[in-house]
Amino acid sequence: MQVHHEIPDDVVSLLRVARRVAVLTGAGISAESGVPTFREVQKGLWERFSAQDLATVDAFESDPALVWTWYRWRQSLIQQVEPNPGHAALARWQKHLTESGGTLTIATQNVDDLHERAGAEVLAHLHGSIFSHRCLGCGSAVELPAPQYDGFESPPSPEDPPSCSACGGLIRPGVVWFGEMLPMDAFEATAEAIRHADVVLVAGTSGIVQPAASLPLLALERGTPLIEVNPEETEISEVMDYCLRGPSGQLLPPMVDSLKR
Repeated sequence: MQVHHEIPDDVVSLLRVARRVAVLTGAGISAESGVPTFREVQKGLWERFSAQDLATVDAFESDPALVWTWYRWRQSLIQQVEPNPGHAALARWQKHLTESGGTLTIATQNVDDLHERAGAEVLAHLHGSIFSHRCLGCGSAVELPAPQYDGFESPPSPEDPPSCSACGGLIRPGVVWFGEMLPMDAFEATAEAIRHADVVLVAGTSGIVQPAASLPLLALERGTPLIEVNPEETEISEVMDYCLRGPSGQLLPPMVDSLKR
């Protein structure tokens, strides 16, 4: 493991010849846009709860209004922030590789849409999307209008979730809760991209949440170079070939710009 606070020439040389790049992103890259991370202290309606308390089927069934309003409020927060330079750099890199006959796949543990709004195509949302909704009972997908909350303040009171027009069940957010399986198509597509990559880049993920955190380890089977971009050491830093210490928004733009010289 090599730790750097600037982009070393070895990394630039490695990325310039890579034709297939697999990128895995986590909460850190969205936090740089102002999206509160999942484990940050809650305020207002939710100050007595941790995020883990609200992210289970049991919690939703016990107090559907509280859990529903928390997710709709987080959706509103995401709509009020913008992609940061890290998101934009990945989108430029993806476009550059595609135009030159290569590929850059992005799999994210984030439930937001900041990669897409930056102009990138996302292979997989491993933990679902906060912008999708489905029936807890029959599983039918449901389209809903965007929530309308005032600024970043939490709502004054919980709001009941809507009911499914097909079966009358409660509508839930389309995210993966604790105790639920990841969507297998997303997981398998990410695993396939990592297994066939020339380089794997991991940005802004703590390496804690399983099984998504284990995906970069698939690169070890083929000896594929692993690059981490994170301000701090993580649970998976020790298996990385290069650890670039700094925010994605500061390190990814010059990294991508260096590939076009």
